Amino acid sequence: MQFFGGSEISPSPPAPTATGNNAHMIYVFNRNGVCLLYREWNRPLRTLNSQQDHKLMFGLLFSLKSLTAKMDPIGADKGNLGVPQLPGQGCSFHSFRTNTYKLSFMESPSGVKIILVTHPRTSDLRESLKYIYNLYVEYVVKNPLYTPGSPIRCELFNTTLDQYVRGIA
Repeated sequence: MQFFGGSEISPSPPAPTATGNNAHMIYVFNRNGVCLLYREWNRPLRTLNSQQDHKLMFGLLFSLKSLTAKMDPIGADKGNLGVPQLPGQGCSFHSFRTNTYKLSFMESPSGVKIILVTHPRTSDLRESLKYIYNLYVEYVVKNPLYTPGSPIRCELFNTTLDQYVRGIA
């Protein structure tokens, strides 16, 4: 079954990029900026309450998307800084790295944003993010008990996600 980027949900997900559990946290936002899922695995320092943390992360994504669109050397239509871009429009970013973490980002055509924060030496996670999106479609979107826009409370999705993320980063 094909959902995004030509990949299929299968018993064999993309190969792990490194050994050990170096994933810190994952966020899933809908197109309106509502945090549908937030999970922590290895986050040593908590400085904000969860609502402030979600707002800060979504604001960071909004700003980075706007900046990359504005800085695009190829696109003739730069638009205004801060004006949202449709998924797939203009230049986009996939990740950035600091000395303490790496943030990997993927936005689906429907506007679902998946952010995975890992150890800074983690390699490219684009295929892993696509696989997580496919898990989301398979276990959440297709679930008749799930109400779109509400927090994700699907135990099967959470369990599968935990197993996969512990293996990739």
